[in-house]
Amino acid sequence: MKRLEGKVAVITGGNSGIGLASACMFAQEGAQVVITARRRDILDQAIEVIGHGAIGIQGDVASLEHHASVAEELKRRFGGLDIYMANAGVITLQPTAEVTPEDYDAQFNINTRGVFFGVQSIAPLLHDNASIILTSSLAATKVLDGHAVYAGSKAAIAAFARNWALELRARRIRVNVLSPGPVDTAIIGKLGISDEHRPDFLKLMSDMIPAGRLGDAEELARAALFLASTDSAFINGIELHVDGGMSLG
Repeated sequence: MKRLEGKVAVITGGNSGIGLASACMFAQEGAQVVITARRRDILDQAIEVIGHGAIGIQGDVASLEHHASVAEELKRRFGGLDIYMANAGVITLQPTAEVTPEDYDAQFNINTRGVFFGVQSIAPLLHDNASIILTSSLAATKVLDGHAVYAGSKAAIAAFARNWALELRARRIRVNVLSPGPVDTAIIGKLGISDEHRPDFLKLMSDMIPAGRLGDAEELARAALFLASTDSAFINGIELHVDGGMSLG
């Protein structure tokens, strides 16, 4: 039997990278997958890739109205859900001296506010024994150049998880954190790394990782699947580092 057969799974930022890989894997394991993304065209492309009757809802996770509409749509279509993966995130690398209030707000609004109010809106619809997965980052616990704001926005995620794991314990809802290290996804291009300099960047990062390479989105998806399924039924409130050992250094 497929591990997520008959389950409804929602993944924010399910249009690319870890989110898309997780959506594909959840769908292959039998889940009815719902993803969210800001742009309609990218959302539609992702739905095609995922297949299996996946559904897309357009909106910005920084918006409370978006979370309300997602909850309303889920209630109307399915009555509830079993897996919520708060994965949407943004990153801008800057030294602290260059950060503007707008830069700060852009990351905290999506990475922190978006997670908090997404879970607040969706929690009443979660079935008993559901699983919440919050995507954080290695940067929340390991100091990296230019990551101060991003790291701060992600550091709150583990605290959310611990609190929610206890708040939701009467319903046996588990809340865990998936904390990736560097993963070879399209986000590298968004960091301003050109195609020309990409091999040098990948070599530099690989040398910092005991595994000797960057992660693969599918490897993170397999970890997310573990946290979403009953394979992790006795795991609650943890931060799972999937980083090739980079957090050890």
